[in-house]
Amino acid sequence: MAASEASLKVLSWGVPCRIYPNLIFTPPLSFKYSVKSAKNGDYRAILRKGLGVNQYYEGNSVMTLTGAQHVLGGQKPGNLSKSFECNCIKAESVRETFSKDGSKTEATGHLVGEKEGLSSSYGSASAAKNNKTIITGVAESLEDEAWKLLRESIVCYCGNPIGTIAANDPCDSNTLNYDQVFIRDFIPSGIAFLLKGEYEIVRNFILHTLQLQSWEKTMDCHSPGQGLMPASFKVRTVPLDGDESATEEILDPDFGEAAIGRVAPVDSGLWWIILLRAYGKCSGDLSVQERIDVQTGIRMILKLCLADGFDMFPTLLVTDGSCMIDRRLGIHGHPLEIQSLFYSALLCAREMLVPEEVSANLVQALNNRLVALSIHIREYYWIDLKKLNEIYRYKTEEYSYDAVNKFNIYPDQIPPWLVEWMPRKGGYLIGNLQPAHMDFRLFSLGNLWAIVCGLATTDQSHAILDLIEAKWSDLVADMPMKLCYPALEGQEWRIITGSDPKNTPWSYHNGGSWPTLLWQLTVACIKMERPEIAENAIKIAEKRLAKDKWPEYYDTKGARFIGKQAHLFQTWSIAGYLVAKLLIANPSAANFLVNTADTALMNAFSCALATPRRNRSRKGPVQNFII
Repeated sequence: MAASEASLKVLSWGVPCRIYPNLIFTPPLSFKYSVKSAKNGDYRAILRKGLGVNQYYEGNSVMTLTGAQHVLGGQKPGNLSKSFECNCIKAESVRETFSKDGSKTEATGHLVGEKEGLSSSYGSASAAKNNKTIITGVAESLEDEAWKLLRESIVCYCGNPIGTIAANDPCDSNTLNYDQVFIRDFIPSGIAFLLKGEYEIVRNFILHTLQLQSWEKTMDCHSPGQGLMPASFKVRTVPLDGDESATEEILDPDFGEAAIGRVAPVDSGLWWIILLRAYGKCSGDLSVQERIDVQTGIRMILKLCLADGFDMFPTLLVTDGSCMIDRRLGIHGHPLEIQSLFYSALLCAREMLVPEEVSANLVQALNNRLVALSIHIREYYWIDLKKLNEIYRYKTEEYSYDAVNKFNIYPDQIPPWLVEWMPRKGGYLIGNLQPAHMDFRLFSLGNLWAIVCGLATTDQSHAILDLIEAKWSDLVADMPMKLCYPALEGQEWRIITGSDPKNTPWSYHNGGSWPTLLWQLTVACIKMERPEIAENAIKIAEKRLAKDKWPEYYDTKGARFIGKQAHLFQTWSIAGYLVAKLLIANPSAANFLVNTADTALMNAFSCALATPRRNRSRKGPVQNFII
């Protein structure tokens, strides 16, 4: 194989990190390269950071390469051609660049033109393949514009597409961390690419974020549990140690230690598992989820989520701001969004885990948790007019195994707005449940995903959609869809949010309207065979999204204004619209996102409901999960 061909081959592969049986942290991943001087043609490759042996899969065989061989495509180090220069698509808003003399320069644009060498940019190649040609002077369709913007947001790492930045507004100088690739933000982008048959970017994203899972992460001398996935990462170009004229590209992850409020991203690992399953279902490529490193990554996330603690409930206990609502909004405890994603991730992992002896105990714990979690959410989180009347008549201070008011909820907690607002037909899953506390707010993402993953029963799923239709003017209004309803106001807002100037009433997370929720709404409606609801929401969104420059969110009770601090050209607003349109055009494609309980799990549900409460007995020895 020619040297140039070898370079192309090795740079197009994801580089899985070594799997250590004792689960120690692996060194940071960095694919180093150098361009000494363009005028003398001295191009050379620098070995990737980290020790040990690297493995990648080719067909049914496993190839093992040392560090030098990995970069050289199995050849020994020697003189390299110009093809080893890393021709990444330089998203200048995402990284710093360095001039040929080694001095650092700040980026001002979005994309740098292609270099000669490896391949043309992923965006232009994909556009030529999948989009119809747009003639100069002819207006683009809304979908054409959305695809163009989505592809302009692509970030590459060593020549390969790896994700999309959160927002790409060329007029915004205050990017904060919106120039990073967020795990949760990339989900609709990844699904859009999957639906278009563009699998490479999703595959690269899955493998590279998996490598970041093993990084050592600390804050104030404390390290969180292994298995935590980052909230986001950034591609940086930095000087190479010991050589001022050389540079290297690195992935710089944020596990919450740099985030506003320093919150850990609990939902990142759950979304990663969901996307991994979607990739396998849509592409038919099951080799990725069957890899040893990927199987280990799944088990590490599950071990972190299924760890024993002090909690008596099967729901996942988290802090405030640990999901899409990443600021203080009173959702600490057992927020519905996390429970819906948790249930979905457990079902996805159950499908993908390779049957092995080391996974037997983990699978058993997973099955037990699925049953307990579904019963808990369906029974205690559900609210409709009938259940509301039951709570209104609750007796308190019951001490009994057979207590009706198990969580000692006081009837006076029922908010006045809910009594008048709740329709006779319809219901929803409440936002949170803790001892003596029910959060009666409606959180759209948690309810929609409960439909998608089957956490809500069939009757409950239809009732949720009935409520959305009945309260269309409140939940959709001029732009779909309210993230949370109603907003915290007055003294309640000041106490719960700490007078957060960004989460003011009917803004941002606190009652703001988020266009990205279009895709979750569409999947839920298609699953329940009620696509007309999603179609109506899409029509409303199409009237304003492009005209308003694809904002992150909308403010006011009726979603009349673009959000006060909303970033424009928000990637997941764009991707959410595209996914919704693609699914409406081809509803059967939603099947790779939907979870259904198999026969064995349904039997377990039936047995759990039919079995009376057993007397307490001494447990056997606790068995550890082998990762």
